[in-house]
Amino acid sequence: MSAVGRSGVIASCVFAFMTLYPQNPRGDAMLEGVPSGKTRVVDLTYAISDKLVPWPGDEKFFEAKVNATIEKNGYFTRSFWMLEHYGTHMDAPAHFPPGQITVDQIPAKKLMGPAVVLDVRAESAKDADYQVPAAFVEAWEKKHGRIQEGAIVLLRTGWSSRWPDVKRYRNQDGQGKMHFPGFSTEAAKLLIERKVSGLGCDTLSIDFGASGDFAVHHLTLGTGLYHLENLADLSELPETGAFLIVAPIKLEGGSGGPVRVFALLP
Repeated sequence: MSAVGRSGVIASCVFAFMTLYPQNPRGDAMLEGVPSGKTRVVDLTYAISDKLVPWPGDEKFFEAKVNATIEKNGYFTRSFWMLEHYGTHMDAPAHFPPGQITVDQIPAKKLMGPAVVLDVRAESAKDADYQVPAAFVEAWEKKHGRIQEGAIVLLRTGWSSRWPDVKRYRNQDGQGKMHFPGFSTEAAKLLIERKVSGLGCDTLSIDFGASGDFAVHHLTLGTGLYHLENLADLSELPETGAFLIVAPIKLEGGSGGPVRVFALLP
C-alpha cells in the first residue's frame, strides 16, 4: 500500500474514533499530519510461535501443523492450536469474576482510543515488585491533563527488554514466585473513575508478578475493562499523543485471545 493509501486508512480510523468520541478535547491534535502520509504505525505485538514466554505451569501453549504445501497441493495452509492467554493477548472481562463480557462481546468503539503511557522504567529498575500508585497517575494528569474517557492506559516498565528470555522475563525466585511490576489497586480504582477502556503492560500480567490474589484483575475486569498483556517494546510511544487500534480475535465465548495492537504516531 502506498503512503497515501496508508494515510487514508489511518485518517479513516481516527475519524471513526472522533465520531464515536466527539467530546474528545484533543481531536484536532490527533488528526495533525494524518493526510500528509507522515503518520507512523508502530506494531506493539509479538509474532505468535512456540518460542514465546508462557505462564508458569502451562506445559502446552502453541502448536502449528502443516496441512497442505505448494509442492503437494498447489497451496499452503496450516492448522494451529494455542492458549487464549499466550503471547501478546487480551484478557476479556470474563477472564476473572465478577467480569462477564467475553472477548467477542467487547464493543468495537472500546478497541480504539488515545494511549496514556505511564513510564515507570526507572522505578521498575529499582524495584521488580513495583506497583504504580494512584499518585503517579495524578502526577501524569498534572503534566498532561485529565485522562480522557475511552483512553487505553499502558504501563511502560521496560520489561520487554527481557523478552523472550523465559528466566529473566518471569523473574522467578527460589520458591517459583515471579517478580515484575504492575498496577496497584489504588491506581486501578482511579482509572476506573476516569472511565478508561482498558489497561496494558509490557509484562506477563497487569498485576505485579508476586501477586497471590490478582486483585487488579478482579477489580478492573469486574467493571468491564479489558487488559493487554505482553505488549512489545513501548519505548517509541510518547506519554500522550499516540492513538491505539486494538484488534483481538473475535472468538465466541472467549475469555481472551491473541491480539494485534497498533499505535499511530502523528
